[in-house]
Amino acid sequence: MGQCYGKVAVTEDSKPEEKEASYARQDSRQGAASPYSVKSHSSPFPPASPLPKFANSPFRNFGTSPATPRRFFRRPFPPPSPAKHIQAALAKRHGTAKPKEGSIPEGSDVEKPLDKNFGYGKNFTSKYELGHEIGHGHFGHTCLAKVRKGEMKGQSVAVKIIAKAKMTTAISVEDVRREVKILKALSGHQNLVRFYDACEDNLNVYIVMELCEGGELLDRILSRGGKYTEEDAKVVIVQILSIVSFCHLQGVVHRDLKPENFLFTTKDENATLKAIDFGLSDFIKPEERLNDIVGSAYYVAPEVLHRSYSTEADVWSVGVIAYILLCGSRPFWADTESGIFRAVIQAEPNFVDKPWPTVSPEAQDFVKQLLHKDMRKRMSAAQALTHPWIRGNHKVPLDMLVYRLVKAYLRASSLKRAALKALSKTLTEDHMYYLRCQFALLEPNKGGRVSFENFKTALMRSATEAMKESRAFEILSSMDALAFKKMDFQEFCAAAISVHQLEASSGWETLSRTAYDTFDREGNRLVIIEEVAREVGLGQTVPAHLVLRDWIRSDGKLSLIGFKKLLHGVTSRARSRLQ
Repeated sequence: MGQCYGKVAVTEDSKPEEKEASYARQDSRQGAASPYSVKSHSSPFPPASPLPKFANSPFRNFGTSPATPRRFFRRPFPPPSPAKHIQAALAKRHGTAKPKEGSIPEGSDVEKPLDKNFGYGKNFTSKYELGHEIGHGHFGHTCLAKVRKGEMKGQSVAVKIIAKAKMTTAISVEDVRREVKILKALSGHQNLVRFYDACEDNLNVYIVMELCEGGELLDRILSRGGKYTEEDAKVVIVQILSIVSFCHLQGVVHRDLKPENFLFTTKDENATLKAIDFGLSDFIKPEERLNDIVGSAYYVAPEVLHRSYSTEADVWSVGVIAYILLCGSRPFWADTESGIFRAVIQAEPNFVDKPWPTVSPEAQDFVKQLLHKDMRKRMSAAQALTHPWIRGNHKVPLDMLVYRLVKAYLRASSLKRAALKALSKTLTEDHMYYLRCQFALLEPNKGGRVSFENFKTALMRSATEAMKESRAFEILSSMDALAFKKMDFQEFCAAAISVHQLEASSGWETLSRTAYDTFDREGNRLVIIEEVAREVGLGQTVPAHLVLRDWIRSDGKLSLIGFKKLLHGVTSRARSRLQ
């Protein structure tokens, strides 16, 4: 599965299909194949976007392309990362770099041997009967196996085998440890491949998982001629969003979502879809940003290439999958990887050509809201489950986004809270549906109010072991102001509004004007520039009167421009220009 580090090193004339001869699904961290069979596909897609044509892209799996030369992006397109060359970083990660020449270090300078003892059971051969290989990767392989004893005796399972000899760096050892930890911590969700066991011996680590025999989502797409009907696509997308929203609440970001990493349990048309391959996944705190570039080229989010991202990157990948399901082609494509990255960062998806004119406006809007370049304007996975196109009887999970927004609201000034309350009164029914779902999950008291305990209890009710690793509960420490007050639904709406998402909607100008009129009647008051400057985080070195001159009317109250800017603050770019 694709992983890259640092500066993207490909030229315009280097085509991915020339760098790998075979189509193999592999794990770029451990190098083990997914626990399922590996196939080749013939593409039924139009030449403009052949889905499997670049499945063996080196961005997707650098482990099998050790000879990639040192190449760089050409101007004027800047490289997505200022870090070291990809191949050098991978060599360092996997321990294949040429050792430095020189004298042998002595004493404390001698590198300690890696501890490859994981603490897993040493009785693999007594518990499982290993069968034939069903997948192969650069650093390991996957086999069919049967359980020898216990409650699962006779049951077939998939065993991912990772050779310890290939774990030549501390990072590669930790990667294996983290994958097992994530699979174990998240066990229980119906759309997650079931984890059974982890064993080891002197040579290998064995990860025992559920065997899914229904094939990849990619195979189903191809068997349907390249795309799904809207109704069938909804069934698939709901299951994908269900597991993604669950992972995000637990503080886990997958980082390699694509059709190849979703398997059906059986060949049946109505079989359950399961997410697999958490080899690139990681734990993430509620407001943490990651910076390592991982993923698969066609599905990677713009902010990943800019090395500052969070769970929103997974939502982008879901958007790419949804686009493919509905029209049969990728939203971003090129003959070279540099071209793919350029398209991801700069190009807009095509919603004009066939079959998009025949796709419902609701479905188009759904995909567009998942593929916003600005991650702040993207729906969360839980929000997407409440979108009008996909709304139904499925369960809507608790959303960590609500906790982040409420935390920010509690820390905001009275002026900004008044602005948010005015904005909340303009929300449409579609906006309110999501907020009602989230408020209900907090289980308000008979008076229709929630307190700190409601937020805490709701989070604990949804917790798995993963929340301990991601330290998700730390966000509650910033919400202690609710210990002394209760929040009704109207204030909850004001607190849980994502201004950036509203700003991305087509009706933003009307909403903001209506909200400002309400604010002007109910919450607008005399302000001073210094007060507003503190509110939006302008430092003392920034000339506030230059930045805020249009924010305040002649009568000393906020103008419409000031109102809208107050809602989301001065951008870091605007602030840096005035430093």
